[in-house]
Formats: sequence, C-alpha cells, structure tokens
Amino acid sequence: MSDATTLEAALTRLPLAEVSPLLNQGFCETIGLEYLELTGDRAVARWTVGAHLHQPAGIVNGGVYCTVIETVVSTAGTVWIGDRGHVVGVNNNTDFLRAVRTGTLTVTATPVHRGRTQQLWQAEIRDEQDRLVSRGQVRLANIENTERLAQS
Repeated sequence: MSDATTLEAALTRLPLAEVSPLLNQGFCETIGLEYLELTGDRAVARWTVGAHLHQPAGIVNGGVYCTVIETVVSTAGTVWIGDRGHVVGVNNNTDFLRAVRTGTLTVTATPVHRGRTQQLWQAEIRDEQDRLVSRGQVRLANIENTERLAQS
C-alpha cells in the first residue's frame, strides 16, 4: 500500500485529530498549517505568518497563498472522492488582495462543482480581523486509474 493510499484512507475514515499529524508534513509543517475542519464539503485551516514566509519586501509571498489554497482544496477534494480515486490540481487562479506581515490567517474552501471527471473549488484567506487577504479557485482532475500518474 502506498503512502498516498494510506493518507486517503485516513482522510475518509479517521477523526480530524488523528489525521492532522499525517497532513502536517512537508510544506504544511514548514508553515504550521493546522486543519480546523475537513470534510468533502468544506475545509478550514489556519497558520501563523512570520518572516520565514516573506518575500524581499517583508510581506507574505504570494506563492504561499497559492500553495495553501491548492493544498487545502486538494485535501478536501480527496475526502470527497474517497476510495474512487485520487485528485490532482490542474489549474490554480489566486488573487492577492491585502498585504500581510504578521498574524494568523484562516483559509476556507468550498466546492463550486463536483463531477465525474473534475471538481472546481473556491477558497478565501482571511486575517484575524476577518478581512479578505486572498481568494482563489482551483480545478481538480478526478483520477481513477492512479497507476498512470507520473509515468512517461
């Protein structure tokens, strides 16, 4: 059983408290992304901004917002598709609306459309004063035959 299969099984069958350590690896661990809610219909996560996420002008790098949005959307999309397959992001369109230097940010993702071959999700990132910082839309491809992924 692959690590991806193990994670997908955990996402659909375990309580969030038990899934969080599995999700908090790699990039998510680096930024400290913490899931507060995770279902196939909605995902909410938060993280604290610090200098380690800044671009040279001293504000959060836009790539952080893109990556957080795609990560949270992909995780929720994986929960929704369950044991029918995997999801992969095929388009990420993220707008940056407010500069941030410090504080806690919260991302909320909800589906716009979920079909047989693709899903479309929207996400908003808000600051501690509930001001919109960034918003994004991610299209996911639903992949049933996962053995074909990343093969030449």
